[in-house]
Amino acid sequence: MTGALRGILLGVGLWLGSPAAAEDLRHDIIDFKDLNGWAEDDHAAALKVFLNTCPDMKDPDWRALCALAQQGPDARAFFELFFRPLMISEGKPALFTGYFEPELHGARRPDARYRYPIYREPPAAKLANPWLTRREIETTDVMRGQGLEIAWVDDPVELFFLQIQGSGRIRLEDGGVIRVGYGGANGHPYRSIGVELVRRGVYDVHQVSAEVIKNWVRRNPEEGRELLFHNPSYVFFRPIGDVDADLGPLGAMNRSVTSGRTVAVDPSYVPLGAPVWIEKGGNDPIRRLMVAQDTGSAIKGPQRADIFFGTGDAAGLAAGRLRDPGRMVVLMPIQRAYAMLPEQKP
Repeated sequence: MTGALRGILLGVGLWLGSPAAAEDLRHDIIDFKDLNGWAEDDHAAALKVFLNTCPDMKDPDWRALCALAQQGPDARAFFELFFRPLMISEGKPALFTGYFEPELHGARRPDARYRYPIYREPPAAKLANPWLTRREIETTDVMRGQGLEIAWVDDPVELFFLQIQGSGRIRLEDGGVIRVGYGGANGHPYRSIGVELVRRGVYDVHQVSAEVIKNWVRRNPEEGRELLFHNPSYVFFRPIGDVDADLGPLGAMNRSVTSGRTVAVDPSYVPLGAPVWIEKGGNDPIRRLMVAQDTGSAIKGPQRADIFFGTGDAAGLAAGRLRDPGRMVVLMPIQRAYAMLPEQKP
């Protein structure tokens, strides 16, 4: 999924963090018995997700463990024998949020209902940085006549949020599906419309969510259109035809992500492909072994993660509600884990 955009939807109250100074980082090895809910998890499901991306990991220790995993070991024993849980922290509280793959309704040809095009990146935008603003792209004829349209959808608000997520599916009236992924941008900085609504006094920070913004724009169509123009950034797409419609979108490792088992992390701290134990608090606690297969520009810090919830409206609602504390523990190969603790020996 397009980590470059996902996670900056609201820009309101998110702890973004910054790379910690070396003296602020802590690395602590934890016993498996101290992972809350470890024994009850479906380790085989986590191992299957790990196998989806571990062949793409480059370091010898990871490649060796991937080869062992491909031999079909008992999943729980595999993780407990060859990994150590490593808690990486920098003195800031953990924050878990969620993301999803939107599904829009569309058609291959425009008509009275399907009037809003999803565009490929035009050649002119590749040559200029920045290029035209969102307002200029949507209110002029600059995009027409170039054959750049991938499909047309019926809702400009959902199209705006598709650009925020950076990838999604277009459900066609004939039953077909077009999957699209990030294909470029116009080079203008992202400006949060959630922040703008708070600045105007329309909402307080704690009230703002994707659904709240969508509903406000629809209730106020003229002001709503102007609000969307507040964000000059515009995202172009590319059709993705090599991913089965039943699989999740491509993550940062160029493999399909898995609902409830893929987590986006900051790769400055967590290797992509690594198993990650999630203990999320809040109203619906999660205690589950996931795999770090994605990234995001707002996913910064060793205790910041974005959980993939799947495709469609229900997944979007669940992801949008998630904003909870907890802790994240990375499962590292044994020697690698202890190497991060110079004063200790395995």
